[in-house]
Amino acid sequence: PRPLPDPFLVAATQNPVEYEGTYPLPEAQLDRFLLKLTIPLPSRQDEIDVLTRHADGFNPRDLRAAGVRPVANAADLEAARAAVAKTTVSPEITAYVVDICRATRDSPSLTLGVSPRGATALLSTSRAWAWLTGRDYVIPDDVKALALPTLRHRLQLRPEAEMEGVTADSVINAILAHVPVPR
Repeated sequence: PRPLPDPFLVAATQNPVEYEGTYPLPEAQLDRFLLKLTIPLPSRQDEIDVLTRHADGFNPRDLRAAGVRPVANAADLEAARAAVAKTTVSPEITAYVVDICRATRDSPSLTLGVSPRGATALLSTSRAWAWLTGRDYVIPDDVKALALPTLRHRLQLRPEAEMEGVTADSVINAILAHVPVPR
């Protein structure tokens, strides 16, 4: 065991090519990551700018030189965590989260849907999003806003669905379109 500081954060990257020597994480381990963000390739001009900065001696490990500055300290994060914990969730919103997650388990495109841990994660991220947008209560739009990054890595597509071009995001979007939204 190794004691970790509080707060503690793990950020990992996944390269969609060059898997040689690596193995995909099992579903139970993927389920422990809170979010999966997808980052598109930069525009042509942005890529030119990146190369120009590197040619001019930019060191990506020198965060201060790159203009990265702290915006919060550990006390700020603890205060935010406490405020998010006070963000209220109505029974209707809780049921909405459950209905979305249960719908993934019934999707014909999936071999694996969202677990109860995933539902808990969606509720947590929705509360944080509500707080970040200045509310102390969760609305359906908070759940919708965080559904893709919170759930996409918790689904396993059927091979035949994948061959047809179905993606985890398209499954989640279809579910969001069909699960009744609480009023």
